Amino acid sequence: MARGWESKSVESQAESAAEAKAARATAPRKTRDEVELEGKLHGLMLSRTRVLNDLNGVSNPRYRQQLEQALAFLDHQIAALGSEPAA
Repeated sequence: MARGWESKSVESQAESAAEAKAARATAPRKTRDEVELEGKLHGLMLSRTRVLNDLNGVSNPRYRQQLEQALAFLDHQIAALGSEPAA
């Protein structure tokens, strides 16, 4: 009985993998510039999240000011990347 259940699970996983592969094959390919832009944007968003987390726990006013400046800089960079025309 366990074998039947196990083989159904393996069959289901194989079908899921085949469906995912088919979806990737039909999806439009991204250009190198699009991939690079996504990578930069993702990195900036991660940095922004880290700065926000640090800002929530800071008590030193100088460090708070430094983090707020970093947050403003990251927001500016994200806005600049987001406003670039898509090619």
